[in-house]
Amino acid sequence: MSVSPVKRQKMESVLDQLKHHTTVVADTGDFNAIDEYKPLDATTNPSLILAAAQMPAYQELVDDAVAYGKKLGGSEEEQIKNACDKLFVLFGAEILKRIPGRVSTEVDARLSFDKEGMIQRARRLIDLYKEAGIGKDRILIKLSSTWEGIQAGKVLEAEHGIHCNMTLLFSFAQAVACAEAGVTLISPFVGRILDWYVANGDKKTYEPSEDPGVKSVTKIYNYYKKFGYKTIVMGASFRNTGEIKALTGCDYLTISPKLLAELSKEYVKLTPTLSVKEAQACELEKIHLDEKAFRWHHNEDQMAVEKLSDGIRKFAADAIKLERMLKVSVLS
Repeated sequence: MSVSPVKRQKMESVLDQLKHHTTVVADTGDFNAIDEYKPLDATTNPSLILAAAQMPAYQELVDDAVAYGKKLGGSEEEQIKNACDKLFVLFGAEILKRIPGRVSTEVDARLSFDKEGMIQRARRLIDLYKEAGIGKDRILIKLSSTWEGIQAGKVLEAEHGIHCNMTLLFSFAQAVACAEAGVTLISPFVGRILDWYVANGDKKTYEPSEDPGVKSVTKIYNYYKKFGYKTIVMGASFRNTGEIKALTGCDYLTISPKLLAELSKEYVKLTPTLSVKEAQACELEKIHLDEKAFRWHHNEDQMAVEKLSDGIRKFAADAIKLERMLKVSVLS
């Protein structure tokens, strides 16, 4: 439905309307996009940092990270690892100059099944932020939503006061375990769920309200609100603006610059679809998951098992590419 130029002047864009109902987060490592769309928070991951680090505009950050790795010394492997951690923090620190809220920084996906390794790496990242003059209250540490990752998040939150963002979340079992662990925020993926159903089923297109990813996040949101969990639900990994609009009212939504641009140019009335009041009226049963129950219920969801492992592999692959890129500079 087109809107006349006169009416458009009086009407807010869909993006501006969305900000009234949901906290909008930029899913990018590109500072220009953050400056343009003015989100409250921002999220990064190895894939986004890899893409940004290859842009000439950010070469100085790469050089600084490499210099830091060399300064600490040690083996070539240690220098590269330290340079990688420093690069993530340098990007995070620059992003924080542009937003009022928090930035999410991800722990290496290759540690996804190593609880103690994740805790150690998370604390290292927080220390690096502290060296840069940034307090842990402005950081969310991203961890894979494996059983080990969720338990690492529980320890980091309860014992170290480090806020966690549980990523690569596809199953209801993962969401329940995260709520019980008391983590700050979860990032249930929408688009990757849709991808799986399109690839593995006969149906190739879905209306936003019937989108399997939208339905998954809606169920998680309703469960959290019905039973009073404080963990923030942040829908992530969107394929189109229809998915975003169908989750209006969700606590947070993290959106790529491409989709932020589309929302900023669209002028239709946006109506919230999620609300605490409606969630509390839902017919849902509270469940508890220990490790055995978690592994069983998660394993019963074929889509979630495949997308979690696939996501870990892809983030790990991009982490390796980033290390190779830094290795060239470390050896020069």
